Amino acid sequence: MEERVSGFRVRGSWEEVVAHGERIARALRESDVDAVALDEWEDWRPKAHEELGEEVSEKTVAQARIKESAGEEAGQAAREDLERASEHALESIEKVEGDGPEDVLEKWEDALEHGLRAVDTTTRKAIRTIETAVYEQIMTRFTPYYLDNDLVSANIRETARLENGDEFVFEVDVNDDQLKQEVSQRLDRSNGTGQESL
Repeated sequence: MEERVSGFRVRGSWEEVVAHGERIARALRESDVDAVALDEWEDWRPKAHEELGEEVSEKTVAQARIKESAGEEAGQAAREDLERASEHALESIEKVEGDGPEDVLEKWEDALEHGLRAVDTTTRKAIRTIETAVYEQIMTRFTPYYLDNDLVSANIRETARLENGDEFVFEVDVNDDQLKQEVSQRLDRSNGTGQESL
């Protein structure tokens, strides 16, 4: 392993890059880090049973795409939001005669919120469809597979196809300087206990 200014890099076989990812995951787990970001790292990092061009590619595409809208996260389809927007708009028209302007304004605000959420959901779904095609067909063919979150920025690429197996370069940059030092110290300590050196 080569320790760099912002992280740790290893060049070697698939087994070596998998072991590198496991050691860094263990060091991060022993540190006080954000659980969601750690889960993203644990899910994305290469595993022994995976292949770079398939599983790691799919995970890279999934994490690189635009995130779900508020409506999608709430489990509502764009159609449902449009129906609610329409209902609130009709209710506001009915209330014009009997209720005060505050009630009418509230119904219009609800209608507008649901309408905008429906547009946001539809737009995000369309963008994700395009992004998936672009990443699967173009980006992952010319750039390293990567993960970028609040905790780490990692990338892996195949550098050579050799007679005795493929060679890969796997780099994991820790985004916080203090955390990077903690991870480095934990990796050094694990090396002193007879575990495989980075």
